[in-house]
Amino acid sequence: MVAIEPLELESLRDTELELRNWFERSERLRRNVEQFVVQPDQQKVYWLTLIGQDDRPILNAAPLDVAPALNELLFSHKKSVVLTSATLSVGNSMEYFRERIGLPDAKELIVGSPFDYEKSTLLLSCPDMPDPTVPTYAQVLQDALVRVAQAAGGGVLALFTSYSALRSMRRAIKPLLESKGIVVMAQGIDGTPRQLIEVAQMQRNVVLLGTASLWEGIDVPGENLRVVVVTRLPFNVPTEPVFAARSENFDNPFNQYAVPQAVLRFRQGFGRLIRTKNDSGVVLVLDSRIQSRGYGALFLRSLPLCTVRQAGLRQLGPEVAEWLGT
Repeated sequence: MVAIEPLELESLRDTELELRNWFERSERLRRNVEQFVVQPDQQKVYWLTLIGQDDRPILNAAPLDVAPALNELLFSHKKSVVLTSATLSVGNSMEYFRERIGLPDAKELIVGSPFDYEKSTLLLSCPDMPDPTVPTYAQVLQDALVRVAQAAGGGVLALFTSYSALRSMRRAIKPLLESKGIVVMAQGIDGTPRQLIEVAQMQRNVVLLGTASLWEGIDVPGENLRVVVVTRLPFNVPTEPVFAARSENFDNPFNQYAVPQAVLRFRQGFGRLIRTKNDSGVVLVLDSRIQSRGYGALFLRSLPLCTVRQAGLRQLGPEVAEWLGT
């Protein structure tokens, strides 16, 4: 009979634990792959993404409709539920939100904002901006952003709908603006969203270039954020897996799903500017579709009542400077 030393026994236990963990992980992977390939849930959308330099595959799944899950996990267990947010309505109606969460008959109440947007906020648009699908759009957008940033002396948050557009803008305007003493910082390149916000909260001369998470939930009150630039109306990419799959549930997916989703995101971007009763500034929309397309009126109707003006490309800087008093 061979005696096992305590250290050897401990090593065997560690090995056993490691093997057990590997077995559980492999079983979990097997079940996920089986559901993904062999027995997919018809109420879910599945897609594969490749990440990292080695293109490591990641399996993803999301429900096509969140209403059943919300009812099972939340609504059915409560006598009453109050849902509140500054951005639940589209065109002064919560119908889209109620339908999405499975409560079409829920009571709704839309109340006014405590902020005086008409005095504090200039909504400025530019009718002579080229359509975002036109090749010259990127160059015109760069010129416009440089003019506005110089007129404001920084304090600008420019919101993009893609990282590629953000990176291209940074390459084009960073040398020009930093030679004028204006700091340019781009999300994912010069820091995380939190790091960028911390810099903007401390300095007046910063231009932030952001996408995704910077459209919502960031707070830079006071004069350090004076201009929000919406470079493009925030429509989802039609080929994005979840968006594409959910669009199939609508008779008119563009008007019933794409437009309301974009309006809600647009409202969130607009809301980055005024954070206190003493804030003021400019929201600049550099997407001419807000005037040229029929759905543009819905975007405008969904905003609080503010001062609305239009200006040509060459007048953007003077208009911003006049409103800010710079």
